[in-house]
Amino acid sequence: MPKSVRFRAKAEVEKVMQFADLTPEKVRELLEKYGKEIGIQNATESFKRYRHKKYCILIFLKNPKNVEPFRINKKGFGMMSTWISVPDIKNIKIS
Repeated sequence: MPKSVRFRAKAEVEKVMQFADLTPEKVRELLEKYGKEIGIQNATESFKRYRHKKYCILIFLKNPKNVEPFRINKKGFGMMSTWISVPDIKNIKIS
């Protein structure tokens, strides 16, 4: 059986922001500016964890909805894929 995961929610992407060539100072600025909005509870602890990162992508979602869980085939998307964008979910849905 191919690798599969349980799909539980769907949402639309409202905005994507990318940041490259980060420094610890830029990481701190991003945490201060967007931390609460992206669900970071403790900016100090997060800074310790992320201060040496060089690249960041923030994906802002809209219209999130829970769906009846079902399984999808992730073959070809990579084992660590958390986000999958497909034109039609039926193409990867396992019956």
